[in-house]
Amino acid sequence: MSYLEIKNFNKTFSDGFQVLKDINVTVEKGEVLSIIGSSGSGKTTLLRCINFLETTDSGTMVLDGELLIDGNIKNEKESALREKRLNFGLVFQSFNLFPQYTVFKNLTLAPTLLLKDKINGLKKTIKSRKERQKLFLEEREKIREDCRTLLKKIGLEEKSNSYPCDLSGGQCQRVAIARALALKPKVLCFDEPTSALDPELTGEVLKVIKSLKGEDRTMIIVTHEMGFAKNVSDKVVFMADGIIEEEGTPTEIFENPKSEKLKNFLKNVNEKDGD
Repeated sequence: MSYLEIKNFNKTFSDGFQVLKDINVTVEKGEVLSIIGSSGSGKTTLLRCINFLETTDSGTMVLDGELLIDGNIKNEKESALREKRLNFGLVFQSFNLFPQYTVFKNLTLAPTLLLKDKINGLKKTIKSRKERQKLFLEEREKIREDCRTLLKKIGLEEKSNSYPCDLSGGQCQRVAIARALALKPKVLCFDEPTSALDPELTGEVLKVIKSLKGEDRTMIIVTHEMGFAKNVSDKVVFMADGIIEEEGTPTEIFENPKSEKLKNFLKNVNEKDGD
């Protein structure tokens, strides 16, 4: 069994448009999967379903042996969905940082709130409020140290006390990546991570993402950067009209495409880049 297995995902919007049609995807642990395709092909919707931001009409998803999505089960409690979302980290196109908080607080906020919930859940086993508070402070310091390490990793250690408005777009996206990593997800997902950036800022973000591959992280990347997908991916999926039209290694997809839709897509991308 693969580390992540998605079987028969289907999704139809309220207007009757079926955006996902029997999607089947597998990802091995430590593998980088890139999803490419034209706008409207369904790639972002697939990523949102994986991250529990959209619900599938049918299908299953198993991660590390645990069934997370069963299309036969509807209307799950929000608390259960929140727990499942923690398996995944999602970096959005538009950063989604909290503008009122410093870079450091953007990183520490979510793990600290989760820690508070965890400590509150220990009231029956640790009855002393003083002991719970001591445990909270110890664990919070570990979170802060982890976040300092992450800031150093992305090259923004000196921006810890800055606010998002003081950062460039590339710096904001690097902070967003670190924030996703702070929750220690099993799978890190990216939705067009450079689409909101000027070309000169794209390189710094792609460099950070590429460095994560060296740490044996499992990643799913929806991207329009074909060169990047070719260089960083272990496997590439090409989506068109709501289906997986073709999948394979970067060499197979980019140098020996089989389907006419993929050939035309790559031709159009190359012509655009040539312009």
